[in-house]
Amino acid sequence: MENLDVMVLRTLLAWRQAGQRALLATVVRTWGSSPRPVGSIMALCETGAVVGSVSGGCIEDDLIDRHTRAYAQAAGADRGLAHAIPSGPPTFVKYGVTADEAHRFGLPCGGTLELLLEYDPDPQSLAQLVAQLESGQLVQRTVLLADGRVSLQAAAAPAELVVDAVRLTNTFGPEYRMLLIGAGQLAEYLATMALFSGFAVTVCDPREEFVGSWNVPGAKLVRDMPDDVVAAFKPDRRCCVVALTHDPKLDDLALLEALASEAFYIGGIGSRRNNEARRARMMEHFGQTEATLQRLRGPIGVYIGSKTPPEIAVSVMAEILAVKNGVALPQGVEVARAKNERELAPTGPLVCGV
Repeated sequence: MENLDVMVLRTLLAWRQAGQRALLATVVRTWGSSPRPVGSIMALCETGAVVGSVSGGCIEDDLIDRHTRAYAQAAGADRGLAHAIPSGPPTFVKYGVTADEAHRFGLPCGGTLELLLEYDPDPQSLAQLVAQLESGQLVQRTVLLADGRVSLQAAAAPAELVVDAVRLTNTFGPEYRMLLIGAGQLAEYLATMALFSGFAVTVCDPREEFVGSWNVPGAKLVRDMPDDVVAAFKPDRRCCVVALTHDPKLDDLALLEALASEAFYIGGIGSRRNNEARRARMMEHFGQTEATLQRLRGPIGVYIGSKTPPEIAVSVMAEILAVKNGVALPQGVEVARAKNERELAPTGPLVCGV
Protein backbone atom coordinates (compact mmCIF):
# COMPACT_ATOMS: atom_id res chain seq x y z
CA MET A 1 0.00 0.00 0.00
CA GLU A 2 1.38 3.41 -0.93
CA ASN A 3 1.53 6.49 1.27
CA LEU A 4 -2.05 7.47 2.10
CA ASP A 5 -1.70 11.18 1.26
CA VAL A 6 -0.16 10.41 -2.13
CA MET A 7 -2.91 7.87 -2.84
CA VAL A 8 -5.63 10.42 -1.96
CA LEU A 9 -4.08 13.16 -4.10
CA ARG A 10 -3.41 10.84 -7.05
CA THR A 11 -6.99 9.56 -7.01
CA LEU A 12 -8.37 13.09 -6.71
CA LEU A 13 -6.20 14.12 -9.67
CA ALA A 14 -7.58 11.27 -11.77
CA TRP A 15 -11.16 12.32 -11.00
CA ARG A 16 -10.51 15.95 -11.88
CA GLN A 17 -8.63 15.07 -15.09
CA ALA A 18 -11.63 12.97 -16.10
CA GLY A 19 -13.84 16.04 -15.72
CA GLN A 20 -15.58 14.85 -12.57
CA ARG A 21 -16.51 17.18 -9.74
CA ALA A 22 -14.84 16.44 -6.43
CA LEU A 23 -13.86 17.94 -3.12
CA LEU A 24 -10.82 17.69 -0.87
CA ALA A 25 -11.47 17.63 2.89
CA THR A 26 -8.70 18.44 5.37
CA VAL A 27 -8.84 18.11 9.16
CA VAL A 28 -7.82 21.60 10.32
CA ARG A 29 -8.75 21.65 14.01
CA THR A 30 -9.71 19.17 16.71
CA TRP A 31 -10.96 19.66 20.26
CA GLY A 32 -10.79 16.83 22.74
CA SER A 33 -10.29 13.37 21.30
CA SER A 34 -10.59 12.88 17.55
CA PRO A 35 -10.45 9.85 15.24
CA ARG A 36 -7.86 11.36 12.85
CA PRO A 37 -5.09 13.92 13.46
CA VAL A 38 -4.91 17.46 12.12
CA GLY A 39 -3.66 17.43 8.51
CA SER A 40 -5.48 14.21 7.55
CA ILE A 41 -7.14 14.39 4.13
CA MET A 42 -9.83 12.62 2.15
CA ALA A 43 -11.29 13.18 -1.31
CA LEU A 44 -14.91 12.73 -2.41
CA CYS A 45 -16.05 12.34 -6.02
CA GLU A 46 -19.47 13.32 -7.33
CA THR A 47 -20.16 9.61 -7.85
CA GLY A 48 -19.90 8.99 -4.11
CA ALA A 49 -16.45 7.37 -4.30
CA VAL A 50 -14.23 8.23 -1.32
CA VAL A 51 -10.50 7.85 -0.74
CA GLY A 52 -8.73 8.67 2.50
CA SER A 53 -10.31 9.31 5.88
CA VAL A 54 -11.12 12.12 8.30
CA SER A 55 -12.95 9.97 10.87
CA GLY A 56 -13.95 6.42 11.60
CA GLY A 57 -16.47 6.53 8.75
CA CYS A 58 -19.54 8.38 10.05
CA ILE A 59 -18.37 11.82 8.90
CA GLU A 60 -17.48 10.41 5.51
CA ASP A 61 -21.01 9.04 5.26
CA ASP A 62 -22.45 12.47 6.06
CA LEU A 63 -20.29 14.17 3.45
CA ILE A 64 -21.37 11.63 0.86
CA ASP A 65 -25.00 12.23 1.77
CA ARG A 66 -24.56 15.99 1.55
CA HIS A 67 -22.47 16.31 -1.57
CA THR A 68 -23.18 13.49 -4.00
CA ARG A 69 -25.91 12.13 -6.20
CA ALA A 70 -27.61 10.50 -3.20
CA TYR A 71 -28.31 13.99 -1.90
CA ALA A 72 -29.04 15.34 -5.36
CA GLN A 73 -31.68 12.70 -5.97
CA ALA A 74 -33.44 13.67 -2.76
CA ALA A 75 -33.23 17.44 -3.14
CA GLY A 76 -32.26 18.11 -6.73
CA ALA A 77 -35.51 17.03 -8.29
CA ASP A 78 -37.31 19.96 -6.69
CA ARG A 79 -34.43 22.43 -6.86
CA GLY A 80 -33.11 21.70 -10.33
CA LEU A 81 -29.62 20.90 -9.08
CA ALA A 82 -27.35 19.24 -11.64
CA HIS A 83 -24.73 18.26 -9.05
CA ALA A 84 -24.86 18.31 -5.26
CA ILE A 85 -21.18 19.17 -4.76
CA PRO A 86 -21.08 22.97 -4.44
CA SER A 87 -18.51 25.25 -6.01
CA GLY A 88 -16.75 28.43 -4.99
CA PRO A 89 -14.19 29.22 -2.31
CA PRO A 90 -13.33 26.75 0.45
CA THR A 91 -15.67 26.42 3.40
CA PHE A 92 -15.32 25.19 6.97
CA VAL A 93 -17.59 22.60 8.56
CA LYS A 94 -17.64 21.35 12.16
CA TYR A 95 -18.75 18.00 13.53
CA GLY A 96 -19.42 16.97 17.10
CA VAL A 97 -20.26 20.40 18.52
CA THR A 98 -23.18 18.93 20.51
CA ALA A 99 -23.39 15.68 22.46
CA ASP A 100 -25.98 14.43 19.96
CA GLU A 101 -23.65 15.10 17.02
CA ALA A 102 -20.73 13.52 18.85
CA HIS A 103 -22.81 10.36 19.29
CA ARG A 104 -24.14 10.48 15.72
CA PHE A 105 -20.73 10.87 14.11
CA GLY A 106 -18.90 8.46 16.35
CA LEU A 107 -16.76 11.11 18.03
CA PRO A 108 -15.62 10.56 21.61
CA CYS A 109 -17.51 12.49 24.28
CA GLY A 110 -16.56 16.14 23.97
CA GLY A 111 -14.69 15.61 20.71
CA THR A 112 -15.04 18.18 17.93
CA LEU A 113 -13.62 18.08 14.43
CA GLU A 114 -13.36 20.93 11.92
CA LEU A 115 -12.75 20.37 8.22
CA LEU A 116 -11.84 22.64 5.34
CA LEU A 117 -13.64 21.63 2.14
CA GLU A 118 -12.03 22.61 -1.18
CA TYR A 119 -14.34 22.28 -4.17
CA ASP A 120 -13.09 21.09 -7.56
CA PRO A 121 -9.34 21.50 -6.91
CA ASP A 122 -7.33 22.62 -9.94
CA PRO A 123 -6.03 19.57 -11.86
CA GLN A 124 -2.86 21.32 -12.98
CA SER A 125 -1.86 22.19 -9.41
CA LEU A 126 -2.71 18.67 -8.27
CA ALA A 127 -0.61 17.16 -11.05
CA GLN A 128 2.36 19.29 -10.04
CA LEU A 129 1.96 18.30 -6.37
CA VAL A 130 1.69 14.58 -7.13
CA ALA A 131 4.73 14.72 -9.43
CA GLN A 132 6.81 16.43 -6.74
CA LEU A 133 5.78 13.90 -4.10
CA GLU A 134 6.49 10.97 -6.40
CA SER A 135 10.00 12.35 -6.99
CA GLY A 136 10.67 12.34 -3.25
CA GLN A 137 10.20 16.04 -2.52
CA LEU A 138 8.73 17.63 0.59
CA VAL A 139 6.10 20.16 -0.49
CA GLN A 140 4.28 22.99 1.29
CA ARG A 141 0.79 23.53 -0.13
CA THR A 142 -0.94 26.85 0.65
CA VAL A 143 -4.64 27.50 -0.04
CA LEU A 144 -6.06 31.03 0.00
CA LEU A 145 -9.42 30.88 1.75
CA ALA A 146 -10.90 33.79 -0.19
CA ASP A 147 -10.82 32.11 -3.58
CA GLY A 148 -9.21 28.67 -3.19
CA ARG A 149 -6.08 29.53 -5.16
CA VAL A 150 -3.21 27.13 -4.42
CA SER A 151 0.54 27.70 -4.36
CA LEU A 152 3.27 25.08 -3.92
CA GLN A 153 6.70 25.55 -2.42
CA ALA A 154 9.56 23.21 -1.59
CA ALA A 155 9.80 22.62 2.16
CA ALA A 156 13.02 22.08 4.08
CA ALA A 157 11.43 20.07 6.89
CA PRO A 158 8.05 18.57 7.85
CA ALA A 159 5.74 21.07 9.58
CA GLU A 160 2.38 21.06 11.33
CA LEU A 161 -0.69 22.32 9.49
CA VAL A 162 -1.31 26.06 9.98
CA VAL A 163 -4.63 27.80 9.33
CA ASP A 164 -5.73 31.37 9.96
CA ALA A 165 -8.29 33.80 8.55
CA VAL A 166 -6.42 34.09 5.25
CA ARG A 167 -4.85 30.77 4.33
CA LEU A 168 -4.27 27.12 5.11
CA THR A 169 -0.78 25.67 4.82
CA ASN A 170 -0.20 21.93 4.90
CA THR A 171 3.08 20.12 4.31
CA PHE A 172 3.06 16.91 2.30
CA GLY A 173 6.08 14.68 2.36
CA PRO A 174 7.28 11.76 0.31
CA GLU A 175 6.32 8.35 1.59
CA TYR A 176 8.25 6.71 4.38
CA ARG A 177 10.80 4.17 3.17
CA MET A 178 12.10 0.97 4.70
CA LEU A 179 15.28 -0.84 3.67
CA LEU A 180 15.60 -4.43 4.86
CA ILE A 181 18.91 -6.27 4.74
CA GLY A 182 18.10 -9.92 4.17
CA ALA A 183 15.27 -11.65 2.35
CA GLY A 184 14.44 -14.38 4.84
CA GLN A 185 11.10 -15.31 6.36
CA LEU A 186 11.19 -12.57 8.98
CA ALA A 187 11.78 -10.00 6.22
CA GLU A 188 8.69 -11.25 4.38
CA TYR A 189 6.45 -10.62 7.38
CA LEU A 190 8.07 -7.29 8.22
CA ALA A 191 7.91 -6.09 4.61
CA THR A 192 4.22 -7.01 4.42
CA MET A 193 3.43 -5.09 7.60
CA ALA A 194 5.45 -2.10 6.43
CA LEU A 195 3.64 -2.02 3.08
CA PHE A 196 0.18 -1.88 4.63
CA SER A 197 1.51 0.76 7.06
CA GLY A 198 2.30 3.01 4.08
CA PHE A 199 6.04 2.40 3.71
CA ALA A 200 7.80 1.91 0.40
CA VAL A 201 9.88 -1.23 1.01
CA THR A 202 13.20 -2.23 -0.52
CA VAL A 203 14.80 -5.56 0.34
CA CYS A 204 18.48 -6.22 -0.25
CA ASP A 205 20.09 -9.66 -0.29
CA PRO A 206 23.01 -10.83 -2.45
CA ARG A 207 22.48 -14.48 -1.42
CA GLU A 208 21.01 -16.58 -4.21
CA GLU A 209 19.39 -19.08 -1.86
CA PHE A 210 17.22 -16.39 -0.29
CA VAL A 211 16.24 -14.19 -3.22
CA GLY A 212 15.01 -17.16 -5.23
CA SER A 213 12.07 -17.74 -2.90
CA TRP A 214 11.23 -14.09 -2.17
CA ASN A 215 7.56 -13.39 -2.78
CA VAL A 216 6.21 -10.12 -1.39
CA PRO A 217 4.40 -8.14 -4.11
CA GLY A 218 5.05 -4.45 -3.81
CA ALA A 219 8.47 -4.76 -2.18
CA LYS A 220 11.46 -3.98 -4.40
CA LEU A 221 14.21 -6.62 -4.34
CA VAL A 222 17.86 -5.76 -5.07
CA ARG A 223 20.85 -8.10 -5.02
CA ASP A 224 23.86 -5.82 -4.60
CA MET A 225 26.04 -5.75 -1.49
CA PRO A 226 24.11 -4.20 1.41
CA ASP A 227 26.50 -1.34 2.18
CA ASP A 228 26.42 -0.27 -1.47
CA VAL A 229 22.63 -0.45 -1.43
CA VAL A 230 22.41 1.70 1.72
CA ALA A 231 24.66 4.33 0.12
CA ALA A 232 22.55 4.38 -3.05
CA PHE A 233 19.33 4.43 -0.98
CA LYS A 234 20.40 7.74 0.60
CA PRO A 235 18.38 7.31 3.82
CA ASP A 236 16.78 10.51 5.11
CA ARG A 237 14.60 11.37 8.11
CA ARG A 238 11.68 9.42 6.62
CA CYS A 239 13.67 6.19 6.26
CA CYS A 240 14.46 3.20 8.43
CA VAL A 241 17.16 0.56 7.89
CA VAL A 242 16.83 -2.88 9.48
CA ALA A 243 19.46 -5.64 9.21
CA LEU A 244 18.01 -9.17 9.43
CA THR A 245 20.60 -11.62 8.06
CA HIS A 246 22.50 -12.52 11.28
CA ASP A 247 25.60 -12.42 9.05
CA PRO A 248 28.14 -9.80 10.22
CA LYS A 249 29.62 -9.56 6.73
CA LEU A 250 26.27 -8.30 5.44
CA ASP A 251 24.70 -6.62 8.46
CA ASP A 252 27.62 -4.72 9.98
CA LEU A 253 28.76 -2.73 6.95
CA ALA A 254 25.18 -1.88 6.03
CA LEU A 255 24.46 -0.61 9.54
CA LEU A 256 27.67 1.43 9.61
CA GLU A 257 26.67 3.06 6.32
CA ALA A 258 23.18 3.77 7.71
CA LEU A 259 24.62 5.39 10.85
CA ALA A 260 26.20 8.04 8.63
CA SER A 261 22.71 8.98 7.38
CA GLU A 262 19.66 10.74 8.88
CA ALA A 263 17.54 7.57 9.00
CA PHE A 264 15.05 7.83 11.88
CA TYR A 265 15.47 4.15 12.80
CA ILE A 266 18.55 1.90 12.44
CA GLY A 267 18.58 -1.56 13.97
CA GLY A 268 19.86 -5.10 13.67
CA ILE A 269 18.30 -8.41 14.60
CA GLY A 270 20.02 -10.56 17.18
CA SER A 271 20.12 -11.63 20.80
CA ARG A 272 21.53 -9.54 23.61
CA ARG A 273 24.86 -11.37 23.30
CA ASN A 274 24.94 -10.93 19.50
CA ASN A 275 24.11 -7.25 19.84
CA GLU A 276 26.95 -6.74 22.31
CA ALA A 277 29.33 -8.61 20.01
CA ARG A 278 28.27 -6.45 17.06
CA ARG A 279 28.94 -3.24 18.95
CA ALA A 280 32.32 -4.56 20.11
CA ARG A 281 33.30 -5.41 16.52
CA MET A 282 32.33 -1.99 15.30
CA MET A 283 34.36 -0.27 18.01
CA GLU A 284 37.39 -2.53 17.59
CA HIS A 285 37.59 -2.72 13.80
CA PHE A 286 35.74 0.36 12.51
CA GLY A 287 36.65 3.09 14.98
CA GLN A 288 33.16 3.45 16.42
CA THR A 289 32.45 4.67 19.94
CA GLU A 290 29.54 4.42 22.34
CA ALA A 291 28.55 7.91 21.19
CA THR A 292 28.60 7.09 17.47
CA LEU A 293 26.65 3.87 18.09
CA GLN A 294 24.00 5.56 20.21
CA ARG A 295 21.44 5.46 17.36
CA LEU A 296 22.00 1.75 16.65
CA ARG A 297 19.11 -0.25 18.07
CA GLY A 298 19.43 -3.81 19.24
CA PRO A 299 17.98 -6.12 20.25
CA ILE A 300 15.25 -4.60 18.13
CA GLY A 301 11.52 -4.64 18.77
CA VAL A 302 9.34 -4.35 21.86
CA TYR A 303 9.08 -7.19 24.32
CA ILE A 304 5.92 -9.22 23.71
CA GLY A 305 7.39 -12.67 24.30
CA SER A 306 7.64 -13.23 20.55
CA LYS A 307 9.22 -16.45 19.30
CA THR A 308 7.98 -16.97 15.72
CA PRO A 309 8.88 -14.85 12.65
CA PRO A 310 5.41 -13.20 12.42
CA GLU A 311 5.41 -12.34 16.12
CA ILE A 312 8.95 -10.95 15.92
CA ALA A 313 7.87 -8.86 12.91
CA VAL A 314 4.97 -7.44 14.93
CA SER A 315 7.41 -6.57 17.72
CA VAL A 316 9.86 -4.83 15.36
CA MET A 317 7.16 -2.99 13.42
CA ALA A 318 5.65 -1.70 16.66
CA GLU A 319 8.98 -0.18 17.69
CA ILE A 320 9.54 1.36 14.25
CA LEU A 321 6.09 2.96 14.26
CA ALA A 322 6.59 4.28 17.79
CA VAL A 323 9.88 5.94 16.80
CA LYS A 324 8.31 7.29 13.59
CA ASN A 325 5.42 8.78 15.56
CA GLY A 326 7.64 10.27 18.25
CA VAL A 327 6.31 8.04 21.03
CA ALA A 328 8.72 7.30 23.88
CA LEU A 329 8.28 3.65 24.79
CA PRO A 330 8.38 2.65 28.46
CA GLN A 331 11.66 1.10 29.53
CA GLY A 332 9.81 -2.04 30.53
CA VAL A 333 9.09 -2.94 26.90
CA GLU A 334 12.72 -2.77 25.73
CA VAL A 335 13.69 -6.30 24.76
CA ALA A 336 17.04 -6.42 26.57
CA ARG A 337 15.74 -4.82 29.77
CA ALA A 338 12.59 -6.95 29.86
CA LYS A 339 14.55 -10.19 29.41
CA ASN A 340 17.09 -9.18 32.04
CA GLU A 341 14.32 -8.44 34.52
CA ARG A 342 12.61 -11.75 33.81
CA GLU A 343 15.85 -13.63 34.43
CA LEU A 344 16.28 -11.88 37.78
CA ALA A 345 12.69 -12.46 38.88
CA PRO A 346 11.89 -15.46 41.11
CA THR A 347 10.61 -18.44 39.12
CA GLY A 348 8.24 -19.64 41.83
CA PRO A 349 7.09 -19.16 45.41
CA LEU A 350 9.74 -19.24 48.11
CA VAL A 351 9.41 -22.08 50.61
CA CYS A 352 10.67 -21.47 54.14
CA GLY A 353 12.13 -24.39 56.04
CA VAL A 354 11.36 -25.14 59.68
